[in-house]
Amino acid sequence: MMSDLENRLKYLRDTINRANYLYYVEDNPTLSDFEYDELFRELKKLEAEHPLFITPDSPTQRVGNKIQSTFEEVKHKYRLYSLDNTNNYEELRQWYERVKKECGQVDLVCELKIDGLAIALTYKKGLFVQGVTRGNGIYGENITENLKTVKAIPLKIFKDYDLEVRGEIYMPKTSFEKLNEENLMKGEKIFANPRNAASGSIRQLDPEVTAKRDLSIFVYTPILDGVENAPKTHYESLMMLKDLGFKVNPNIRKVADIEGAIDFIKEWEQKRFDLDYATDGIVIKVDSFAYQNELGFTARAPKWATAFKFPPEEVNTKLLAIETSNVGKTGAITPVAVLEPVLLAGSTVARASLHNFDEIKRLDVRVGDTVLIKKAAEIIPKVIKHVDTPEHDSLPIYEAPTVCPSCGTPLVVPEGEVNLYCPNTFGCPAQAKSRIEYWVSKEAMDIDFIGPNVIEQLYSKNMVKNPADLYKLSQQDFMLLDLVKEKSAYNMYTSIQNSKEKPLAKFITALSIRHVGKETADLLANHFQSLEALKNANVEEIAQIDGIGDKIANSIKDFFSQQYNIDMLENLNHLGVHPTHKVVVQSTVLNSKTFVLTGTLATMGRTEASDKIKQLGGKTSSSVTKKTDYVVVGENAGSKLTKAQELGITILSEDEFLKMLNTSE
Repeated sequence: MMSDLENRLKYLRDTINRANYLYYVEDNPTLSDFEYDELFRELKKLEAEHPLFITPDSPTQRVGNKIQSTFEEVKHKYRLYSLDNTNNYEELRQWYERVKKECGQVDLVCELKIDGLAIALTYKKGLFVQGVTRGNGIYGENITENLKTVKAIPLKIFKDYDLEVRGEIYMPKTSFEKLNEENLMKGEKIFANPRNAASGSIRQLDPEVTAKRDLSIFVYTPILDGVENAPKTHYESLMMLKDLGFKVNPNIRKVADIEGAIDFIKEWEQKRFDLDYATDGIVIKVDSFAYQNELGFTARAPKWATAFKFPPEEVNTKLLAIETSNVGKTGAITPVAVLEPVLLAGSTVARASLHNFDEIKRLDVRVGDTVLIKKAAEIIPKVIKHVDTPEHDSLPIYEAPTVCPSCGTPLVVPEGEVNLYCPNTFGCPAQAKSRIEYWVSKEAMDIDFIGPNVIEQLYSKNMVKNPADLYKLSQQDFMLLDLVKEKSAYNMYTSIQNSKEKPLAKFITALSIRHVGKETADLLANHFQSLEALKNANVEEIAQIDGIGDKIANSIKDFFSQQYNIDMLENLNHLGVHPTHKVVVQSTVLNSKTFVLTGTLATMGRTEASDKIKQLGGKTSSSVTKKTDYVVVGENAGSKLTKAQELGITILSEDEFLKMLNTSE
């Protein structure tokens, strides 16, 4: 017999979990906020008084209190494959013909491709026990505590199944905009798009931070091994997931053939912009599980599914001005197009990239022109060309600036380059702030919570003039800044202090040495293995490192000979900033072959791919030259692919690249 207390606890848990399901999954709330809060407060109070009665599915267990130092790597029980994709209707028809050749005429299911973070959820006897990121499809990261905070993920499903479910974590567009507005006010990180925001939020080491972000999920695939009377088709499995209490995207359609799928794609190409979540295509799957098993998989993707990626949208708008106030960390002046606001790929665009002043000249873009713009990978808008109009020839040809917009120093064009530069390296405020911004960036010292707004205040109040000054700040110093409270100040101070022993390669990257990016910094760190050895090296020794050469070597030597930099490095050393270097014994099976990565790889990030190449004795480069051995081509490959084709460089697909890595290991 259950006691009155146990009955009350069960009633409260069931009522709150049901309310969560109706609110976050069905979008059909039945309780007012006041009623919900009262029930939750009572449950929390009773559980605090009687902790032995707390159950894993209790809604009070959603916010984990376990702050982690890192995420545990977990091997997936079932591999998470990638999807082949196209943006061409004819290629879709060819895919379907291959399917028909194996299976005959088959029904298909069409779903919106959610632009988020893929995860695998595991349930034991109906209870949520583990959540893992997709990772490389074979291994992922255990983010269970963070996923418990996502209210659309049921802690207990409606049947006691042992089940694994795949889904996509996403952040609604409205929540994304709100988060960026709040972060801007706090001087914290601004996310480029909802996908980045979702990924960054779900991988927070502190689950309480994740809980404050408005994340949701759509599930799209169950693994049905061991499930009694399991559905025989994909469409039926989606209905089963919905019945179990999962959030399934409502915009799915079963069609009789590929022409029905193409009609679905055309219907959603514009409608998708009205949704409150990002979708970048349509996933098409063979409906029958029997036919799916018959078709099987390639090395990286199922043969029974494919995706159609929506092309980047292109629109015309008016060029109102060309802004030149953006001065980079090395003094480069970057022109930005100021546009008449226009809707592009679901968001309002008022600014776009013009790359450099040679590009403006090449495009013959003039203020007042109608210009064609598009979003590269649906993130960064850029100007493609001017539109021929009767007004174009009457507009004045654009004249590039002659002095730095920040300090007034005459601009120069270094030999062999196209960018305009401010040569006032140590006296230009814009360069100083840009170098500090780069120092704290993820690519460099990876210091969280210090955004452009904070840096602007620190600089204007003469609290920070170069990166070394960051390490002199106390927690109380940050509280002198506008809108910074005690917790934010603590986070900023702690993040800076925690960066004192970053890897040598990241430290070299953070120094903003001209022509030295992440790849070159890796080469320098691996060769010299200490900052002192690099500082004392002569130009000849640096230039002899394969992949560097005279131009970069002279730039490095010039950096370490400048008194300003010498003083800054000494200050960093005195303040306890001591970069570390771990010697890694590398294989030589790739025999110093040089790889260039272009486009987005489906199975791994670019950093991971680069690291694997280096571990196997190869090298990576950011540019294609005659010395390049291989160009690895992912999705949305750009000009590097064209250059490789022109030079006759061997081009590897992602499958071919993976086979090479697997053969070499």
